[in-house]
Order: sequence, then structure tokens, then C-alpha cells
Amino acid sequence: MPHPLTIGVTGGIASGKSAVAQAFAAHGTPWVDADDVAREVVEPGEPALAEIAEHFGSGVLDGEGRLDRRALRAIVFADESERRWLESITHPRIRQRLIDRLERMRASAAPYHLLVSPLLFESGQYEMTDRRLVIDVPESLQIARIGARDGSDERQARAIIKAQMSRSERLAMADDVIDNQGSREALAAQVAKLDAYYRGLAASSCHFRNENDPS
Repeated sequence: MPHPLTIGVTGGIASGKSAVAQAFAAHGTPWVDADDVAREVVEPGEPALAEIAEHFGSGVLDGEGRLDRRALRAIVFADESERRWLESITHPRIRQRLIDRLERMRASAAPYHLLVSPLLFESGQYEMTDRRLVIDVPESLQIARIGARDGSDERQARAIIKAQMSRSERLAMADDVIDNQGSREALAAQVAKLDAYYRGLAASSCHFRNENDPS
């Protein structure tokens, strides 16, 4: 029986990872988003939230006792040691929940599924995948999208981008790449091509990296 593939999907902030996942979903592909799981592990009542509030103080909580992500982001992207502390608290919990979700997807009838994660390489989550798909956009477009989406100024946007793996490093680790600076139609065409490629790999159980590249 063919073994379903796990495709790791990553890219810098505002590269369009969710849009890509939704485009794959149109082909019937299930996916789990590490960002969604990251939000789950810091919900009220979760041990991670209590540890974060104790470490950073009540200023990182809103009036309802939920995590104020913008306040926390301002701290951790300005201080690498604080960012690393936060990752040490959240990443192990995120990883375990992702493992559980991936196991459930592997039991489904889908020939492949996606693990969408902004820190696929940095967190070591790529080790749970068979192939790595990088969503690529130029930094100037990232900055524009961050400002439009979050209201962040250019300085904040650049700090977030700087804290992530560089574009060149990310591309060097990719098996497949989607250029997401064009239209929705251009994105859909690239996704359709990769969907056919991944289905072929899954059917043949041939998961070797970079073999029979679709381009």
C-alpha cells in the first residue's frame, strides 16, 4: 500500500502560506497549520500561557486574560534571548500536537497532506516531512503585506524578517518552490502542477528528494 507523503510547507512571514494551503485544499489535500497549533498551546488554561505570563508579566495579557500577541511580539523580536526562551516553552508542545495531527492524517485516504509552518526548518519540524515546499516572495513584498495586514511599520516588519531564516537559506533547503508574487491564477497553476507531482510520488512510494522534479 502506498505510503502517504507529508509535505512541509514554509516561507517567510506574509509569503502566503495559508493561501497556498487553501489552494491545495481545493484539490482535496488535508493540512495542519503550525500557527494554529501555536495559538492553541497558549490559550487560557494552557500551562504555556501561565509560564509566559509569569516570565514576561501581566503586560503580555489582554483584559480577558488572553495572550496579547502584539505586546509579546514587540518584546521577543527585539531581544533574541527572550525569543529563544519563548521558543523553548512553546516549541516542544507544538511539536507533540503536530505529531498527533500528522498521525491522524496519515491514517486517512489522502495520498499526501501538508504541514504548514513558518519555522519548518528552524524548529526541526522538517524532520517530520518527506519533502519541503518553500513559498518565495521578495522582502519588499513581505514588508508591504505585513504593514497592510498587521499595521506594523517598516522597522517592525524588518525586525520580524531578520529574526527568521534568510530567504537564501530557506531556498537552499527546498525541494520545491512556489513563486507567490503573482496573481491567484498563477498560484493556482503552480499548485495544480505540484498536486499532480505529489500524487504521482505517493502512488509510486518514491519519496526521494529532488527526484523527477516537476519543473
